[in-house]
Amino acid sequence: MSKSFGKRIREARQNKGFSQRDLAALVKVDYTYLSKLENDRAEYPPKEEVIQSLAHHLDLDAKELHDLAGRIAPEDVKVVQELVKTYPKQIPVLFRQMRDNPELAQKFIREATQAESEEESS
Repeated sequence: MSKSFGKRIREARQNKGFSQRDLAALVKVDYTYLSKLENDRAEYPPKEEVIQSLAHHLDLDAKELHDLAGRIAPEDVKVVQELVKTYPKQIPVLFRQMRDNPELAQKFIREATQAESEEESS
C-alpha cells in the first residue's frame, strides 16, 4: 500500500529527528500548516517551493513528493499548457471523461506508459 504525502513527510521528518516546528522553520512555513500537510488535511497541495524544500531537507525525491501531493511536475505543466493551446475545447472533455470513467483512464495510462517505455528502449 502506498503512503500518502503526509505520511511520507512525517516519517522522513521523524527519521531525521526534526520536530514539526524545526522543519517548518527550515521550509519557511507555519508549523500548523506543516501539521495539516502531515495529517493530509491541507485544503490544497503545497506549492512547488514547499515541495522542493521538503525534499531537500528530508532527503526525499521531489518527483515522488509531487506525485503524492497531486501536483504536476514543473516540466509536465508545459506539456499540459501546450495541449490546452492546441486542443482548447477537447482537453477539458478528455480530462472529464478520464475522471468519470476510471477504466478509460487506466487504459489510456497503460498504453501511454507502454509507448513511452518503447521509445526509451529504442
